[in-house]
Amino acid sequence: MSSNEPDLSLRIAERVREMRAARGWSLEVLAEKSGVSRSMISLIERAETSATAVVLDRIASALGCSITAFFEGEATPASPHSKREEQSIWRDPESGYVRRMLSPANFTSPIDLIEVTFPAGARVAYAATPGRELHQQIWIVSGAMEVQVGDVKYSLSTGDCLATKVGESIIYTNPHAKQARYIVALVSGDRK
Repeated sequence: MSSNEPDLSLRIAERVREMRAARGWSLEVLAEKSGVSRSMISLIERAETSATAVVLDRIASALGCSITAFFEGEATPASPHSKREEQSIWRDPESGYVRRMLSPANFTSPIDLIEVTFPAGARVAYAATPGRELHQQIWIVSGAMEVQVGDVKYSLSTGDCLATKVGESIIYTNPHAKQARYIVALVSGDRK
C-alpha cells in the first residue's frame, strides 16, 4: 500500500464534493441519480468512510465520469510523465483489490491506464449503467480470472485481452488460489 493512502481518501472526498457542487447538485440529487444513499455520499465527502469500487462507480456514472477522476487532485500539476512513486494507489475495502493509477494525473488524454492486483477468491460485481460512453480493455499480466459481461463469461489467463463497454453489467471473479494482475485501458471522449 502507498504512503499516499490517507491523502487519497481526502482527495476522493474533495473530488466527489467538487464535482457534485460544480453541477449544482445537492446530496439528495446525487443520491437519486447514483442510487447511493445520501448518508453514504455524505460520509464519503467527509472522508469518514472508504467507499467500495462499486459505490464509487455508481457515483462516477451519475456524475458522467470514470472512477479515475476521483483520484486526481486539482493541485497536482499536469505532466505527460507519471513516475511510479507518485502514482495513486487505492485498495477496495470490500474485495481487497488494489488499483494503481498509471496514467499521468491531470494530463488531458482520452486514455487512462490502470494496474489492478486482484486477490485470490475476490469478486466485484458492477451493475449495468446504460448511457456511459467508456470502453475498456483488460489485459491479464499474470494469473487468471473470470469476467462475466452480461450473460457471457470469459476465462482469462496470462496474456489474454478482453474488450468491453463500461456500463454493461460486469462481474470480475478470481476463483483461483493465486492473485491475478491486469492492466485496464479505459477510453472515453472526455477524461473529466
